[in-house]
Amino acid sequence: MQKLNFASDYVLGAHPAILRALSETNMEPASGYGTDAFCESARKKIRASCCCPEADVWFLSGGTQTNQTVLDALLGPCEGVLCADTGHIGGHEAGAIEFTGHKVIALPHKNGKLTAAAAEGFAKAFYADENHEHMVFPGAVYVSQPTEYGTLYSLRELAALRRVCDTYGMKLYLDGARLAYALGSELNDVTLPDLARLCHAFYIGGTKCGALLGEAVVIPQKGLLPRFFTQMKQHGALLAKGRVLGVQFDTLFTDGLYIRLGVEAVERAKEIQALFLAAGYRELLPRETNQVFLLLEDRQYEALSEKIEMSFWEKPDDTHTAVRLAASWGTAKEDVEALKNAIE
Repeated sequence: MQKLNFASDYVLGAHPAILRALSETNMEPASGYGTDAFCESARKKIRASCCCPEADVWFLSGGTQTNQTVLDALLGPCEGVLCADTGHIGGHEAGAIEFTGHKVIALPHKNGKLTAAAAEGFAKAFYADENHEHMVFPGAVYVSQPTEYGTLYSLRELAALRRVCDTYGMKLYLDGARLAYALGSELNDVTLPDLARLCHAFYIGGTKCGALLGEAVVIPQKGLLPRFFTQMKQHGALLAKGRVLGVQFDTLFTDGLYIRLGVEAVERAKEIQALFLAAGYRELLPRETNQVFLLLEDRQYEALSEKIEMSFWEKPDDTHTAVRLAASWGTAKEDVEALKNAIE
C-alpha cells in the first residue's frame, strides 16, 4: 500500500490552473530572461497586491538561490546577517550564504522567531566593542514568514525589527517561501502592503505554494539594488526562459488564487491537527499555519511511519521523536479522511 505523503508542501507538481496556463501559452514566442509580457503582467499584479507601484519585482529559480542572491546584494563585503538559530539560511541551505563570503550570525530563537530585543542586543554590544572594526558587521536581519516552526511574526514584531534595523543601519529581509500559508492563516495580521512597507526586500514563494518552481522577489524601494539582474545571473538564479516563472505568478495573482490556496491549506492543516489531538497525540508546539508538529513516543513514530510519510524534525530525548506533517495547496479533504483512517 502506498504511504500517505504529508512530508512537505512541495511533494506535488503544480496547481492545474498553472499547468493550463503554461500549456495554453506554450507556443507563443517570448523574449528571454524575464523581459517577456507574461513576467510584466505578473509584476503589475504583484505591485498592485503590495500597494507598491514603484517596486522592483524579479523572478528567480528557487528559494536557496533567492536567499543567496538577495543577501549577497544587500550586504557589503564586510557584513553578515542576523537570524534565529533555527533560521533556514543557517541550517538547511548548505552554507549558501557563507559561500558568498557573508557570515550567518545565529541568535537564540523564541518559538522559531528572532526577536527585536535579541537583534538589538547583538547590534548594541557589537558597536560597544572597541574592537568592532576587526569584526563582521551586522548588515541585515533575516526572518521567514512563517518560520521553520510554522509560527508567525505579528505586525508589531516585524515593525519592531524594522526599527532596530533603522537604528543600526541594517536591512530587513523576509523569506516568504511559504508566504501563502502565512497570509492564509486565521492568526495572521500581516499583509503584503505591510511587508512592502517594513522590509527592504522580501520574496513571495511559488515553489511551495502551487507553482512548479520559482520565487518572486519584491524590492519596494525602486533602484535599491541597481545591479540585481546581473547578480541573479551570477548566482545561477536567472532563467533564460523566464516566461515559465512569469506565467505561473501571473496565474497565482489572478483572482486571488495565491491567497485562496493558502487559506485552503491552512484549513486542511487545522483538520489534520484536530485528528491527532482527538486521537490523544501531543503537539510539539501549537499550529499556526499549514504545518503540524507532533511529539511522538518512539513506538507511535514507528507505527505511523509504516503508513504515513512525515518529516523527521528532532529527537528531544531517548524515547520521543518530533515530526512535522505539512498540508499544501493540493491537500484535499479526501487526503485528510485517508489520514484519519490510517490513524485509527
